[in-house]
Amino acid sequence: LHAHFGSNPASVAMLCRTLGGPPYSFTVHGPDEFDRPRAIALGTKIESAAFVVGISDFTRSQLCRWCHPANWDRIRVVHCGLGAAFLDEPITPPPLAPRLVCVGRLSEQKGHPILLQAAARLAAEGVRFELVVVGDGPMRHTLEEMASRLGIADSVRLVGWESNERVRERIRDARALVLPSFAEGLPVVIMEALALGRPVITSQIAGIPELVEDGVNGWLIPPASVPALVSAMKESLSLSGGRLEQMGLQGARKVRAQHDVAKEA
Repeated sequence: LHAHFGSNPASVAMLCRTLGGPPYSFTVHGPDEFDRPRAIALGTKIESAAFVVGISDFTRSQLCRWCHPANWDRIRVVHCGLGAAFLDEPITPPPLAPRLVCVGRLSEQKGHPILLQAAARLAAEGVRFELVVVGDGPMRHTLEEMASRLGIADSVRLVGWESNERVRERIRDARALVLPSFAEGLPVVIMEALALGRPVITSQIAGIPELVEDGVNGWLIPPASVPALVSAMKESLSLSGGRLEQMGLQGARKVRAQHDVAKEA
């Protein structure tokens, strides 16, 4: 029995095994499991599993923290991957419009307030831009009020949840994806943006630097740093189309090498 996530699914699998059921294994995505590893008995689950999967080297390192070194060999890395809907898509040139997109659940861990503060600074400096925020969640009302209070409601559009196809269109229509998260595993939307030839502005945390290379296929910023985010956004808006396209192609090649779902499976 293989379970995804080291919280409740792995608990059920472990209890089934204890009651005489089949051997089990599980995949950990993070970051939730690492917020409360003792509360979910993560170490016990690792020790009694046939094997454990982390989605990045960083995730594997955190799993190693919570079990005896004798069990480290059973912890392996299998990346999340993309299928033909992204890997077989033609890569289009970046748009001329000064548009950026953020895709993610509107929750505290994604860092949206930092993004809106950075957008307000860009507006105050007279930088022309449009920021499209795709996603829904508990912070939506707070973020809408914040955008209005900062005077950027005309430049920042919170469009809510959208379909997978529409998200692909949003990414293609932007010069770069922005994701200033505070906590992550390795977001699939970053893989999606790079596969479509768009560089990524994101936080230098967790497994993200294993995919995003600063200055090569995107920008890595310290988490919660508004000045660093402003600088990266400004650069992405001012770069030539040729340079953006080169960064996007570098990202697409790396995704195809590391995150092809058929190879990972």
